[in-house]
Amino acid sequence: MSEYDVKIVRSDRRTCAIQIDRDLTVVLRLPKNYPESRIPELLRQYDAWIKKHIEIMRLKNEARTEYELTDDDIKRLTELARRVIPEKVKHYSKIMGLTPTGVKITSAHSRFGSCSGKNSLCFSYILMRYPDEAIDYVVVHELAHIKHHNHSRSFYSLVGKYMPDYREREKLLRGTPEF
Repeated sequence: MSEYDVKIVRSDRRTCAIQIDRDLTVVLRLPKNYPESRIPELLRQYDAWIKKHIEIMRLKNEARTEYELTDDDIKRLTELARRVIPEKVKHYSKIMGLTPTGVKITSAHSRFGSCSGKNSLCFSYILMRYPDEAIDYVVVHELAHIKHHNHSRSFYSLVGKYMPDYREREKLLRGTPEF
């Protein structure tokens, strides 16, 4: 079909989305009724974007291996996250008037935080490698998902209400971690 590995994920979504996984696989997220015959054209249309982002992910993968965390690093970061993040959640929860059903620290590497459908928040210990401003942003972002389980304008309006500089803080997460 193409010169790169493609994985197709169909769901009840309305739009098409393309992402590049860490293993450099191109993931096409398509509506259930998206015609199979249109997939090659979709790949051709976004070929330059796909190639560019495969190279970006390849470079990120190389950077990741330059500093691998030891077991001691992971243990220390996890313990730190268990002390720091629940306090930040408590602080912003009070300010925002939004209370999660639970807070967990995970070893997720593909996302810094998540909010379940039951409003339980998870945060990766990896966050501890970033500045406090970035950690605060992730906490506010996930708390906002309690009210808006999406990334709509209303969601970002709520995030911006409590963190007007959230775009700058979000950029900190795209940079290289502090160690």
